[in-house]
Amino acid sequence: MRELDFRKKPFVDPFWITGFVDGEGCFCVSFNLKQRLVLGIEVRPSFSISQVRDKEGLNLSCLQDVLNFFSCGSVRFSKRDNTWKYECRDLSDIRSKILPHFEDFKLRTKKLKDFELFKKVVNSVAAKQHLNESGLRSIIEISYRINIGKRKLTKDSLLSKINVKNL
Repeated sequence: MRELDFRKKPFVDPFWITGFVDGEGCFCVSFNLKQRLVLGIEVRPSFSISQVRDKEGLNLSCLQDVLNFFSCGSVRFSKRDNTWKYECRDLSDIRSKILPHFEDFKLRTKKLKDFELFKKVVNSVAAKQHLNESGLRSIIEISYRINIGKRKLTKDSLLSKINVKNL
């Protein structure tokens, strides 16, 4: 387990972070169609936590604690669903800060399975596997097993949009 340095910033219990994420966090992989890309699909892993807007500002304060704890990402307000969101999309930060935290401080709910799948996708993207057809297909297959819910494109529709003519 990594050694904690309490001198750098106010102490936030890493077990609290994990518990908070177990209840409110999301490991997600989104896809955007981009014709300028060789395969026509952009892969975007992200880690986020959403909290409803509250009058006291306690939910925002919790997300700021998460931001300070990880020293990466950002907190923003979403008018679309009236929530505050902590989000980290930077692949380097996800690999160097987010993944190691959840390897050291294990999730205990279904989020553990999502995390393990998310980690596979992040490591595949870091290894540039999203730049070849078989790697991209594998990433899409794995991603559609994480946070099953409403998406813009179905898995089959996305797989059919891989731009194979440029290969």
